[in-house]
Amino acid sequence: MKEKIIIKGARQHNLKNIDIEIPRNQLVVITGLSGSGKSSLAFDTIYSEVQRRYVESMSSYARQFLWQM
Repeated sequence: MKEKIIIKGARQHNLKNIDIEIPRNQLVVITGLSGSGKSSLAFDTIYSEVQRRYVESMSSYARQFLWQM
């Protein structure tokens, strides 16, 4: 298993082509000014990637039922 989550070239809302490495199995805090892209990083970028990887890990048979929920 990789020791960190690597995001390259994130561009969502206020994020302008950022690269970030997040260590696994550690508490990570995202801070910054209002409107600086904290929520965009946490929800639009990281959550979307986790969701994509989870769906890809399912069999094609299981995936066909996922969208019916």
